[in-house]
Amino acid sequence: MARLFGTDGVRGLANREVTASLALQLGTAAAHVVAERTEGHRPRAIVGRDPRVSGQFLSAAVIAGLASAGVDVEDLGVLPTPAVAHLTSAEKVDLAVMISASHNAMPDNGIKFFARGGLKLADDIEDAIEARLSEAWDLPTGADVGHVTMNRGAAGDAYVEHLLGSIDTDLTGLRIAVDCANGAASEVGPAALRAAGADVVVINASPDGRNINEKCGSTHPEQLQAVTVASEADFGVAFDGDADRCLAVDHNGALIDGDQIMGILAVAMNESGRLTDSTLVVTVMSNLGLTLAMREAGIRIEQTGVGDRYVLERMRAGGYDLGGEQSGHIILARHATTGDGVLTSLHLAARVAQTKRTLADLAAVMTRLPQVLENVRGVDKNRVGQDPVLAEAIAETERRLGDSGRVLLRSSGTEPLVRVMVEAATHEQAEREASLLSEVVRTQLSMG
Repeated sequence: MARLFGTDGVRGLANREVTASLALQLGTAAAHVVAERTEGHRPRAIVGRDPRVSGQFLSAAVIAGLASAGVDVEDLGVLPTPAVAHLTSAEKVDLAVMISASHNAMPDNGIKFFARGGLKLADDIEDAIEARLSEAWDLPTGADVGHVTMNRGAAGDAYVEHLLGSIDTDLTGLRIAVDCANGAASEVGPAALRAAGADVVVINASPDGRNINEKCGSTHPEQLQAVTVASEADFGVAFDGDADRCLAVDHNGALIDGDQIMGILAVAMNESGRLTDSTLVVTVMSNLGLTLAMREAGIRIEQTGVGDRYVLERMRAGGYDLGGEQSGHIILARHATTGDGVLTSLHLAARVAQTKRTLADLAAVMTRLPQVLENVRGVDKNRVGQDPVLAEAIAETERRLGDSGRVLLRSSGTEPLVRVMVEAATHEQAEREASLLSEVVRTQLSMG
């Protein structure tokens, strides 16, 4: 049977795969697993959610499960994922739960746990929770059941105060367009930037439970691009539904992706001596242009597998300060234990204010190499690293690309397909090499 927990908690179609019953069971099981690791005090938990409508009944079910098992619960209401992670540490609670499907469409939802300190649960603890879902429990009664309290404005205010404490630059004079994706940062995102001094133009900050991520936010930046230009903003930023991602737009409306943002921040931090070992941690999907640019700037790149949890693991192992993904999921480890879109936007704005340079000029620190991605379906993805003909084809492609390109083959985690990614000096060359290599994959790994 497939593992219930994925790389980012339990996620799926709300009320079909992620049900109230499952949320209740997860809350109860998590309470017992955490209680066994908690000594000397009654377990405490906090629960937050993004604005999607299914989050209302899912958070209620999780809270019921936790409280029924004797955990005192603070219901934070709608807050970004990184706010919940921060408050887990700041309030020294034993467990936190975030109800969100991040950048996914509204019908989806998810349940993600944070351990004491604000870190995602280790795999063995997730497995322990999953293993105990169906166990019968002798639940507490009377005064031993958990107490539930509500925390709305105070939690958001504490998070904004934390964000403001991470920068020492006045943003007065900057006009910033902000796309909140009708998501969890619709209030705290603009509030933090305004409190730092910026003139903020806000769009998509009216969540109704159904419009989260709908043709807006970091997955659909077209509105932001138009508004940034029309409002004559210095630049724009876009969050996703739970605000753990941030992409940007320069004053001309050109998109600035996560690689470019990381390049800008890495150079700034390295100049001020705040980039440990002059190292930036990225995934294998980051553009080769970032690696080349950082090499030129004297910054070392460490690569991980795809997924923010692998980035964070490498950062913690090496004591590194900055890492993230091309998607805009960027971790500033001195201030956060997970990707934080609002935090990223503040530090990006601070760099613009400090240098008095445009975001377009700062983003020119790297030149993105043309990248082509092809999905080859209906193949045996498990033989990607085993077929000698395919291995030789990859090697030959790499020889033709030389130092000005690269090849990456990845097996999908959920579908019978192989992703072929090629970067090259020109888009035409990347397309040609991706097409040739995809045909080899299709031929050699055929399931027919």
